[in-house]
Amino acid sequence: MANIKSQIKRNRQNESRRQRNKAERSELKTRIKRYTTAAESGDASASDMLKEIHKSLDQAAAKGIIHKNKASNQKSRLAKKLNA
Repeated sequence: MANIKSQIKRNRQNESRRQRNKAERSELKTRIKRYTTAAESGDASASDMLKEIHKSLDQAAAKGIIHKNKASNQKSRLAKKLNA
């Protein structure tokens, strides 16, 4: 446990950010799973879902929640599923 006041505050900030990022990553995974099942079943709403996921991935990459290359790779992979 830290004794320095600034480090105690830094630990609090890190924990709150970690929780926020974890929630965001979990939401992304959930959206991707829903899209994958919709795309495999041939649902018509899959293309709309893909647009929302692309936006979410770009925002997460911009905030630093995920790496920009990971976002790009996922977008590409998801688009291939829709076109397959």
